[in-house]
Amino acid sequence: MASDLLSTPPPLAPPKAQAEMVSWLRLIRSRRVGISTFFRLMRDHGTATRALAALPGIANAAGVARYTPYTEEQAEYELALGRRTGAKLVFYGAQDYPAALCNISDPPPLIWTLGDPALLTRPAIALVGARNASSLGRRMAHRLAGGLAEAGFSVVSGLARGVDAAAHLAALEHGTIAVQAGGIDVIYPAENTQLHHDIAQRGLRVSEQPMGLQPMARHFPKRNRIISGLARAVIVVEAAAKSGSLITARNALDQGREVLVVPGHPFDGRSAGCNMLIRDGATLVRSVQDILEVVRIDTPPDASPGNISAPSDPVPEHPDHLTQNAILNLLGPSPVAEDQLIRDLKRPANQVTPHILALEMEGRIIRQPGGLLCRAAVTV
Repeated sequence: MASDLLSTPPPLAPPKAQAEMVSWLRLIRSRRVGISTFFRLMRDHGTATRALAALPGIANAAGVARYTPYTEEQAEYELALGRRTGAKLVFYGAQDYPAALCNISDPPPLIWTLGDPALLTRPAIALVGARNASSLGRRMAHRLAGGLAEAGFSVVSGLARGVDAAAHLAALEHGTIAVQAGGIDVIYPAENTQLHHDIAQRGLRVSEQPMGLQPMARHFPKRNRIISGLARAVIVVEAAAKSGSLITARNALDQGREVLVVPGHPFDGRSAGCNMLIRDGATLVRSVQDILEVVRIDTPPDASPGNISAPSDPVPEHPDHLTQNAILNLLGPSPVAEDQLIRDLKRPANQVTPHILALEMEGRIIRQPGGLLCRAAVTV
């Protein structure tokens, strides 16, 4: 069957009758039918029903014998799961389909949504970054996302641990959109279970994947193009030289979105990708005001940098049993106050300080004047 080449999707009338909705779902879920193939078939055959009828012959001509499209029973089962979850299926071309996704080269023909669909009508900014984010990285993500939400933006991220979770938590009160790599009914990662539920109640979750699909590595780049596609700009906070956040940044550039980056310490591998993006011309971000200036939105009087209250620090992700690795993961080359580190760990001081002392004795962290701690530089 023809490979999925990028092309401009044709204008389509969304399905209205239940039977045609089922046909759309069957077509996009059929084996070897990707997004470009879906739109090509719709252009050539006019409806999903006729495209499904032609599909076995097309597959046979391409050397795929005994081809069977996604069955009606499978599609009906997925629709039933969606109804049971409380999710809504939104089709390309429909009035409630996100307008921002219509102008990317590979828009999903349909998406599942769960939560407040009005968030898709607001201007959006994406915020992404490292899963193993440092304490400073999480607090920066939290501060930026909270300020952007107060300024009237929907904050978009990927519902991963680290920077994503910090951004969603900060924006939850005003509006956040979580784009999932798996099915919209699948909670991943497990430690974000409460956040999943909270976003469904007070924000919006979005997925193009089938109900029940457990996310795998190949699903995350597809998710990332939707994160950037929904947004006017993508903010990157802590990204390694080879990371999914850089894929999102590249998607954003390809889609004509702005890319803005929080710089990091040169010794911290979690910021290597960020610093590379800045070197290559991305806009450096120090505050919410820097972002608002780039997207050409005036800061509302009650959301000026001086008036935006500092959001509370995000709840860190750590195992129930405190380990030295949990401390090291929150530290980088930039110094952090010891009392702030203890607050981030959500542990009594008498549980944390023995680990800090042990790490100091091992030379893995360094104590600086004023009670500041940083991770020791790795010597090569």
